[in-house]
Amino acid sequence: MAMVRKIVALFAVLAASTLTMGSAVAAQGQASPWQLGLQEAFSPVARDMHDFHQLLLVIITAITVLVLVLLVYVVVRFNRKANPNPSKTSHNTLIEIIWTVVPVLILVVIAIPSFNLLYFGDRVEKADMTLKAIGYQWYWGYEYMDEDGLAFEAVMLEDNELKEGQPRLLATDNTVVVPVDTNIRLLITAEDVIHSWAMPALGVKMDAVPGRLNETWMRVEKEGMYYGQCSELCGARHGFMPIAVKAVSKEEYAKWLVEAKKKYAGIDAPVMKVADASVAAQ
Repeated sequence: MAMVRKIVALFAVLAASTLTMGSAVAAQGQASPWQLGLQEAFSPVARDMHDFHQLLLVIITAITVLVLVLLVYVVVRFNRKANPNPSKTSHNTLIEIIWTVVPVLILVVIAIPSFNLLYFGDRVEKADMTLKAIGYQWYWGYEYMDEDGLAFEAVMLEDNELKEGQPRLLATDNTVVVPVDTNIRLLITAEDVIHSWAMPALGVKMDAVPGRLNETWMRVEKEGMYYGQCSELCGARHGFMPIAVKAVSKEEYAKWLVEAKKKYAGIDAPVMKVADASVAAQ
């Protein structure tokens, strides 16, 4: 028993330290090594996703414990030694009603918040701004639909291009800047193959399909950097197609717009349309 208590205490310490480390990094909108649980939520949709996840966790844990208890009871109570003369009963109306009705009730409990979350995350009725994301092999292009002519591409920074504080495989040369506390309509499509624009901390994951314009939305509640990646297997450099979003105050965003319109005016698309074969093979 002493050994068991030591093992339990060790796991408790490891879990506590891991959760602390995970929450510290999640504040920057990215996951951390050995992190337990989901990234911290910074949008209404992400927060509702976490609540639904916790509800499902409670339900499946209760079901698992119940099944385990029933199995142990059956093994102990109805083995050959404890029950040498087994019952010939083939039907039990009450039990059959219970194991039919209870799963239906559980599914109803799951379905109601599930549909609410699906409809809530689908689209926003009144958007304050619209951002269009276009997936390419292998980078993202962005268009600020409310700002005439403001568009740019965001390509992953290689190791030798990273600055201090920029995460490897997640930082991009150009960063998407959005204002906090703003309903942002996201229009997502692709130019070549199917991609997927995923930002875990903001509760966004939407497929980018060529010839189709998918819609979702987000509302960032805290200033900071948020990172995501393409989550659809889209080719050799699928794992090198990050998303970097910087949330700023509305005043800072207005200043950025003025500078961005000058910076990106007349800029052609990046030369790297297709990944170098030697790099992709690594």
